[in-house]
Parts: sequence; C-alpha cells; structure tokens
Amino acid sequence: MKKLLVISLLVMIGVSALGSGHANVVWNTPSRNSSESMPCGGGDIGMNVWVENGDILFYLSRSGTFDEHNCLLKQGRVRLRLFPNPFSSAVDFRQELKLNDGYVEISAGGTTVQLWADVFRPVVHLDIDSRQPVEAELFYENWRYQDRAVRKGEGQQNSYKWATPKNQVTTADSVYIKDNAVTFYHHNPEKTVFDVAVSQQGLEGVKSRMMNPLENLISGGRMWSDNFSFTGVQDSVYAGTDYRSWCFKTREPIKKQHVTIALHTLQTPSVDEWEVGLNRTISSISLQKDKKNTRRWWNEFWQRSFIVGEGESENITRNYTLFRYMLGCNAYGMYPTKFNGGLFTFDPCFVDEKQSFTPDYRKWGGGTMTAQNQRLVYWPMLKSGDFDMMLSQFDCYHRMLPNAELRSLVYWQHAGACFAEQLENFGLPNPAEYGFKRPDYFDKGVEYNAWLEYEWDTVLEFCQMILETKIYAGADIDKYLPLIESVLTFFDEHYRYRAARRGSKVLDGDGHLILFPGSACETYKMTNNAASTIAALRTVLETYGDKPDMLNTIPPVPLRIVDGKEMIAPAKTWERINNVETPQLYPVFPWRMYGVGREGMGVARNTYLYDPDALKFRTHTGWKQDNIWAACLGLTDEARRLSLLKLADGPHRFPAFWGPGYDWTPDHNWGGSGMIGLQEMLLQTKGEKIYLFPAWPKEWNVHFKLHAPGKTTVEAELKDGKIVRLVVLPSNRRKDVELMIN
Repeated sequence: MKKLLVISLLVMIGVSALGSGHANVVWNTPSRNSSESMPCGGGDIGMNVWVENGDILFYLSRSGTFDEHNCLLKQGRVRLRLFPNPFSSAVDFRQELKLNDGYVEISAGGTTVQLWADVFRPVVHLDIDSRQPVEAELFYENWRYQDRAVRKGEGQQNSYKWATPKNQVTTADSVYIKDNAVTFYHHNPEKTVFDVAVSQQGLEGVKSRMMNPLENLISGGRMWSDNFSFTGVQDSVYAGTDYRSWCFKTREPIKKQHVTIALHTLQTPSVDEWEVGLNRTISSISLQKDKKNTRRWWNEFWQRSFIVGEGESENITRNYTLFRYMLGCNAYGMYPTKFNGGLFTFDPCFVDEKQSFTPDYRKWGGGTMTAQNQRLVYWPMLKSGDFDMMLSQFDCYHRMLPNAELRSLVYWQHAGACFAEQLENFGLPNPAEYGFKRPDYFDKGVEYNAWLEYEWDTVLEFCQMILETKIYAGADIDKYLPLIESVLTFFDEHYRYRAARRGSKVLDGDGHLILFPGSACETYKMTNNAASTIAALRTVLETYGDKPDMLNTIPPVPLRIVDGKEMIAPAKTWERINNVETPQLYPVFPWRMYGVGREGMGVARNTYLYDPDALKFRTHTGWKQDNIWAACLGLTDEARRLSLLKLADGPHRFPAFWGPGYDWTPDHNWGGSGMIGLQEMLLQTKGEKIYLFPAWPKEWNVHFKLHAPGKTTVEAELKDGKIVRLVVLPSNRRKDVELMIN
C-alpha cells in the first residue's frame, strides 16, 4: 500500500458524461410470457413490459397499494394491440430499455411505442408513433373483478402467511366506464389485518392511539386516450388466472396516439374524496414539461454515480447498473422498495409452478418489512449517492415509531421502541410469526417463533443509515433523532428490566449490560451477548454521540479460539443454531469495527477463513453477504469470485431478475448485496481516509464514480493496472486518498 501524494497523468477536472448507455438492454425478438418482461418505471411506479403474440403488455405496480390483508396489489395489466400488427413477427423487432432517459421503446415495421412513468407524479404515459395509419385496441385487464378466495398457500402474499383464516377472500375492485375512460380502484374495508394483529397481540387497550395504514385505503387510477371508444367487456385467462378486460378501440386509424394512466392512493371512507385527489393529479399533467423533467431526473441520476467495467467485470457492472435502475423506479415511494420483488414481480407460476396464483402473489408478504432483507436494499444507496431514495425506508420506521413504543409500554412498562424482525407496515410483528397458537404464559412482547424470538436489533442498521446520511451528505436528520433515541433507550431499559427479574443486579460484574436472552440474526438463538447486537449498539452509540453513559455499558465483542486461531464469536453463549446466517462477521459489515485500515484485521480474517459455520454457510445466493465481507477484509480473490457469481445474469430474460434465492423473484436483497460488495471492492473509508481499490483485481479495467463521507465524490479510472483518471471533489479531500491496487 502506498500513499497517493502526487498524482501524474491524471485528468483532474471535469464531470464524466459516461451516463448509462453501456447498460441498455436490447431484445430483438418478442417474449414468451411475463417472466420475459422488462422493468420500466419512475417516481413510485413499476411496470413489467413485454410483447407476446404481437400484443404489448405491461403490469402496473405502485408503492403502498396494500389491500385489507396487507397484500401489495398490482393496479392491473394493460394490453395494446395494433392492426395491421407490426409486432406479430420478429423481422425487425426491437425492444430497448433506454436507461439514460428512463423509458422502454418497442419498434417494428415503422411503428414505435414508448412507455414511461413520470418521476414527480403518479402518471404513466404510452406514446404510439407509426409511419402508416393503424387501428388500435386498448385493454384494461383486472383479475380482481370479483371476490377471490385466498387459496391454500396463497396467504404468503399477505400478512397471514401460512395461518390464513378459513373462507378468506380478497375483495373485488370497482371498475367503471365514464366518458370513454376506465376508472379502477380497490377500497379496503374498515376492518383489516391490523385489527386482527392488535387483538392477537393484546394491544386493544391502546388501539385508539395506534397508527393504522390499512383502514379505508383506496388505491387505483384512471386510463384514457383521445380517439378511443369503449367497446365492451370480455373475460379470458392468462398464466392460469382468469381476468376481465375493459376494451377500447380507435374511432379511426391513427399515426400518433397518446395513452395516459393516472394513479392515486388515499386513506378515506369516501370514494368521492379519492376521486377529487385523482382528478387533481390529472389536472396537473403537462405532457411535454413532465417528459422533460422526468428525463432530466434520470440523466442526473446516472451522473450521481456509476461503475463501468471491462472484460471479465463488464457483465457484473452492467447488472449493477440495471439493478440500480430498478431501485430508482421507487425513488419517491411512500413505502420502501420491497426486498421480495420490489415493483417488478410477475406471474408466480413462472417462478415456481407449485405457486400458480394471481399476479399479486409474492412470497413473504406485501406489507411485511423483513428487516434483515430490507437493509441490504438500502445500504448501497450511500455510496451511490442516492440519499433522497433512502427517505422511503426511514419514513416507514418513523411512522411506525409510536406503535413500537406502545409495545414496550404495554408489555414491559418501560420506555423505548421495540421493533420486531418480521415487521408489519404498522409496526407490529407479523401475526403469523407472532403466533396464533401460543401459550398463555408466554411473554406477549416476544414472537413465539424459533427463528424470530428476541431478535430486535436490525432496526439499529437503519438508525446507522440515518446517521450516515448526515456524515455523507450533510443531511438534516433532526426528524429521525427521536427514532434513534427511542431505539437505543429500548435496549438500555429492556435488558436492565430482564436482568432485574433474574437477580438483584441489572449489570454484570464489569458494569456491562447483559444482552440475554438475545439472538444473533435468526441463526444463533437464546444468545448471551451476541456479537451482532454488541457491534450494532457500539457503532450506533459512537456515531450518535449523545449517550456516553450507555456506551460505557456495552460489553466488548466476544472472541474465541478455534483450532488455535482467534476469531469473533457469534455470541458469548448460545443454545442452538436455527438458520444459515453468519452474524459473527457483522462486526465487519455493516458495523465496520474490523476491515481495511482498522485494527484486528487478523481476527476478522480468521473468522472469515476458518470459522466452521462461516465456511459451512458460505454462498453467493440471495441475501448472503460473503462477497461483502471478502471485500471489506481486502480478500481480493474471494471478492472477485463471489461477485462474479452474485452479479451474474439471473435465470430470466432480464439479467437483473435474480432469485428466488431464499425469498422471491426479482430478489432485491440479492441485488442489493451484490451492489454493496462491488462498491466495497472499489472504495472504503475510515474516518477521513478514503481507500481506493482495496479489493479490486488490478487486471480489471474499470471507470467509476462513488460517494464518500464529507460530501465527497471520487471518480477514478483504472486501465491496465494504472490509474489514468482521478477526480476527487471537493479537491481538498484528495490528500485523504490512499491507493491500494492489489
């Protein structure tokens, strides 16, 4: 390692105009079905777009469209059919995701169709441009045209999971035609799964004080186009699911045509009030201005950061870019991007033929925010500079805070917010995993679940993310400080509470909290002083800086000797192993107590290389983090091997549709962990120090721009083992850069 003091042969000024064109996806043949769809979206809208048997189809999804059972509903499917049909053959067919401007273009036979979503309002636009006049049919398709029974196994799409009540139905949507436009919406009843969970979990006494995001929620929208007239309704079946179509046809042949879909979501018992909001969105549309603003947003998005590799790394950096695009499609959603498919799930029979349910289906719930998975979607946004996109996740926890505080107050009569691991969007544990069949004597604040009991430390990762947005971008985080304060208070008061019920002292002989019973992820159960919890508390407290007395009570990270080698222990003690996570490496990432430029590298590397469970659990699949740890520990060959596996093309036509892994397809925590690992290979920091290429193979040519603490960006280009470009802004941060080309 040599200090980068003098830089020669470098370009020190200018901003890369590289953009994202290197990653555009082009298909020259139509698709077989929705599993071969292409993502398109913006703002808080996601669409799966494909051409099948000459028809252009797309699913329409939006953040926060939960039904009464907390299933994340699609807003329907749209089908466009032209006569004569240029897309019925593959002679000159072309479908392209144009990343730099954020839209999908489909062309053949002199006809071009563009599809895009407005970043700043919930509106979708479809443009038809044809050299020759064509007739067009437009269909709005909905499979919730009647009440649908929730079948065996289908409860995984909502909060009941495997504990679905008998005779449960998803209530029908309302769809009507007026002035040759179709309006559609789903209106939740007053009673929802929220009420079931509150009753189940013994919180009826404080129910009136609780946040309830599901009651009377209306989600839907309106589709219209000039020169189209309603022609009737027809029923059919797609991918095993029956649906109803509301059909429109052009009054006369057209060369140019524009279709608009406006969406609106609101909690209200009044459909009229919802329609007022929908009409307000419609009246705000200014097509050319909106298109210009949306394309400018995407152009600027791609200039925030990028990673473009050559040779062996070209494909994985392309997939990094494609996945970041998918995250950008929910930049401003009211709810965070879901780990189990985001806005881009498709018919489940193409993921698992045994789960042949409706297009709304995804495994592991719609409104359930599995924290261990969600965190991997949001950690990479720091180095990519997508700080504005992190607010959806932060605001979700902020909204849930009062309910989490009521849990502590009701169950244990102490302060602080208790957030469970399998967390509903209303801040209570998932009811299926809380347990409908639990002993009366069991602590009502704890999930009666072998994987999840006593696991409530993952929220600390989101607290640290909040703190780091201030460190990286100078963000104003005052809004979230009560959340951080309350979460830390919970751990302090709860473990004193637990100790006081076992004996006369609330701290151990060294004056430390006794973090028992605890949990090291879902894997090491009934732990005493789990390494992951200790590292989390120490790091958040040190970063927060306002609780020095509590910091003094946090015990040291536990160590152990295995075959003569010192390494991090999962915990001081534990009773059983339940899953396949490696929490003994959490002090490396996300907590960065060990790693490049830090003390104890040998101990951490021993843990990675020789811990028997770490070796047994090692893989690149799904939410696995071995690629990240290898990079953080400067293990270049390992980081290379695992990144090539992690970010290889997924099993579907669109290369960044990974999974299902341990969850569902597209697996967004698979993509997020891949992003993090690649970033760590290129850039790591400690304090003021910026380490470049700490785990990047020197033979991999790459050009990247990433963010570092202190409102800093680093753009560098490595070619044939030499730095040929380095731009550090602000320039006074250049002195803090250390070059580590392996």
